[in-house]
Amino acid sequence: MASLFELYESFGQSPWIDNLQRSWLTEGTLAQLIRSGVRGVTSNPSIFAHAISTGSDYAEHLGDLKGASVDDIYWDLVLHDISGACKVLRPLYDASHGRDGFVSVEVDPRLAHNKTATVESAIKIKERVGAPNLLVKIPATEEGVAAVKEVVSQGVSVNVTLIFSRVRYKAVMEAYIAGLEAYMHDHDDNPGQLASVASFFVSRTDVKVDSLLTNRAYQGELYGKAAVALAKLAYQDFLEVFSSDRWNLLAERGAQVQRPLWASTSTKNPHYADLLYVDNLIGPNTVNTMPEATLHAFQDHGQPRVSLLEDLEASKASLQDLIKHGVDLDQVALELEDEGVEAFENSHLEILQLLEKKLSEL
Repeated sequence: MASLFELYESFGQSPWIDNLQRSWLTEGTLAQLIRSGVRGVTSNPSIFAHAISTGSDYAEHLGDLKGASVDDIYWDLVLHDISGACKVLRPLYDASHGRDGFVSVEVDPRLAHNKTATVESAIKIKERVGAPNLLVKIPATEEGVAAVKEVVSQGVSVNVTLIFSRVRYKAVMEAYIAGLEAYMHDHDDNPGQLASVASFFVSRTDVKVDSLLTNRAYQGELYGKAAVALAKLAYQDFLEVFSSDRWNLLAERGAQVQRPLWASTSTKNPHYADLLYVDNLIGPNTVNTMPEATLHAFQDHGQPRVSLLEDLEASKASLQDLIKHGVDLDQVALELEDEGVEAFENSHLEILQLLEKKLSEL
């Protein structure tokens, strides 16, 4: 069996859980996960759509909110859970000196292409929750990346989500560093209170690339290779940026690195190993946020090692071979970004429609 504690203590990776629901707070499930070694929580509109649509966890709270607008009800329900999770994880946040113990909540996904509205929403969410271990999730669209710089400069810790390419990832790192520089120019306090992760999505890349290879009647061994290869080279980008002279000036004043977070780590293809995106993406200063099934699979048969530094030349060769076979990885990333934003928008709208229906039944 693999230990989540060993994953962090021996290999420098923080295991987070990619789920949250009201019963986890009321029944102690989240606290138990933390005791097993989980060090953070991520959520998204799809997760909350599932949580609110199943069971009766939210019925009483929903009744108390009757008469408010559907949007206000949504945020009241969601931020109630986020605030509760922040309280459960606060001791870990304090014990880790602000390095872990975070809970992520996403801005309204309909704002993904509106920088100004995203900034306003992120600041409002931070003020409403009022917890230092909150990460506001902002999608890594062009407008979202610009918003990241602005909100960091105003003291908001962020989880930059829906990253699918190294080009966009480099822009995300630049936005975080530039935001920190602006913050430190205007504030005398320790920038170490600000934190960020950059959520690089993996399994969706393989799904998309594999489908392109199939359409090209490809019969070689590149299936299931794109995502891990991209992530490993993105980690090299991380190591380079956060060892630069520019970064070291910030680090000397206490700034935290923006850790890569591997997201979408459940294996979508049943023919691939269930821990393809866990065992192969382990290294210092990283996070892997896993759904429950993947987390339990790792505890059962994970193989922890510093795998992010393995087979770098092979990873480069795989990506070059994909390009030779006509796979445009930049186009893949743009399509996945659009699909990701659309999926979260649809989940958000699904929740609003569900809430309207439940309110009509009260």
